[in-house]
Amino acid sequence: MTWDITEIQKWSWKKHPLGGIINDPGNSRKFETGGWRAFRPVRDENKCTQCLICFVYCPDSAILTKDDKIADIDYRFCKGCGICAQECPMDAIKMQDETGN
Repeated sequence: MTWDITEIQKWSWKKHPLGGIINDPGNSRKFETGGWRAFRPVRDENKCTQCLICFVYCPDSAILTKDDKIADIDYRFCKGCGICAQECPMDAIKMQDETGN
């Protein structure tokens, strides 16, 4: 299907096609998105103070916790953005090249 959008600025809201509808809440667990990652976060347990700042900032909820402590990183959903490493005040998270270089 193709759309003629030559006069899209004049369209009312009713003419725009429906997009991105999520009918099944929580369905993101079905779509593992970590496969496009180029870098993975690796946590140094000796440096980590369990402040959970990485957990708060992770946009993918890939930092897993248990009993108010970091338990693991769920690489099935981590996209390798590096926000956790950037925000870690103890420099306990390093981004590692997925190719090992």
